[in-house]
Amino acid sequence: MMTKYFTHSHAIVETENVGENTRIWAFAHILPRAVVGSNCNINDHTFIENDVILGDNVTVKSGVYIWDGVRIKDNVFIGPNVTFTNDLRPRSKQYPSAFLNTILDEWSSIGANATIIAGITIGKYAMVGAGSLVTKNIPNNTLWYGNPARFRGYICNCGEKLTNDLICPSCERQYSLEEGVIVE
Repeated sequence: MMTKYFTHSHAIVETENVGENTRIWAFAHILPRAVVGSNCNINDHTFIENDVILGDNVTVKSGVYIWDGVRIKDNVFIGPNVTFTNDLRPRSKQYPSAFLNTILDEWSSIGANATIIAGITIGKYAMVGAGSLVTKNIPNNTLWYGNPARFRGYICNCGEKLTNDLICPSCERQYSLEEGVIVE
């Protein structure tokens, strides 16, 4: 059977659920029940557990381990060495009946070495800075960084930080706040 995606000879891909044009590089390990969308790029030294779903066009940089319960939607960027958790009170050889779901919504970006605590949602187009510790939900089109990560501003869909007037200095899109939520 001919696959429609690329797997490096030193990768272990146990799942049959990999979309077309995805690239899986050396020393990546993907377990049997994981789902990986089309046109993804899974870099070296990554691990993807069974109860994980990756959408289309997802980039997972080197050194990322994605545990059961993580849901990653389309067009998400995960920087090198991002850490996910899936159990708020872990003990050796004691497992919860179900792991908490962590959701990365469409077009969100997670900077290198960020830690994402279990059970949170990162909204559409949101951006998490490198080295951040994310302990709570992050709304759409917002920029968060620090330890713990705190709100630092609003982000355009194109990725630029908005001005105080909620205008993108790059693509000139204009946003407004409606009941505390940013809208275009």
